[in-house]
Amino acid sequence: MMSNQTLVTQFILQGFSEHPEYQVLLFGCFLSLYMVALTGNILIILAITLNTGLHTPMYCFLFNLATMDISCTSSIMPKALQGLLSEQSTISYGGCMAQLYFLTWTASSELLLLTVMAYDRYAAICHPLHYGTMMSKAFCSLLATGVWTLCAFNTAIHTGLMLHLDFCGPNVITHFFCEVPPLLLLSCSSTYVNSIMIVLADAFYGILNFLMIIVSYGFIISSIQKMRTSEGKQKAFSTCSSHLIVVCMYYTSVFYAYISPVSSYDAKKSKLAGVLYTVLSPILNPIIYTLRNKEVKAALRKLWPFFRN
Repeated sequence: MMSNQTLVTQFILQGFSEHPEYQVLLFGCFLSLYMVALTGNILIILAITLNTGLHTPMYCFLFNLATMDISCTSSIMPKALQGLLSEQSTISYGGCMAQLYFLTWTASSELLLLTVMAYDRYAAICHPLHYGTMMSKAFCSLLATGVWTLCAFNTAIHTGLMLHLDFCGPNVITHFFCEVPPLLLLSCSSTYVNSIMIVLADAFYGILNFLMIIVSYGFIISSIQKMRTSEGKQKAFSTCSSHLIVVCMYYTSVFYAYISPVSSYDAKKSKLAGVLYTVLSPILNPIIYTLRNKEVKAALRKLWPFFRN
């Protein structure tokens, strides 16, 4: 239940209602993209789970990345697809807060996990003889659990602060899902604390983590350049290229949409970025890791007889 001062009991998701003539086409496109994202990431999860040869730190983190992608896109797409089939897409106050929580949790977890994956590549290339000790199964499990737990705690703080705000109307969210910036613009109470927490979160997830990845790859590139054989250099680079592509793609969409004050929020820009990291990123991640990884491709080929049966 909302506080007595709050009048709004549901929100209207603007979605893509400014282009009603394209809604059927958009529904078909987004449904297809959603199915591809689910299929690709489920295949990655099955390939890693059923193949003991992939029970290594790198694939442990890839397993978690695929899980985050499924959770992220599934927190958004069912409601977005429903909205494309109706004249007006509404979401309850509680449903909006729940969607906000799971989206923020999975999206922030992916940013932090990409940093952990960069450290894994740093350990593998810069300290190959000590890699087994540095990235033991227990430590990898601790890192993965820490990512989920830390981001769940951070998200709980942001969602809790949002729950303390009053929404007196209007109630139209200029997005196709519930997101912090447009919700803050709708609040009729002070959002100062929320804005401060957003700046801190941006600094940690968007800037500090990105700098840590840059530093990791600085050491990695330095180590690769010291390798004597071109074959060794190529092998080392191939183990990092997939991760580097995913980092560039994901951080581009995040910086494009969110590293800016709430007051300068741009609905069109945010919708585009939202499509990039909630739909396209979950589709491209499995493709990138599959096309550039012989072990994953071999594991997936072993799965096809299982699916045919």
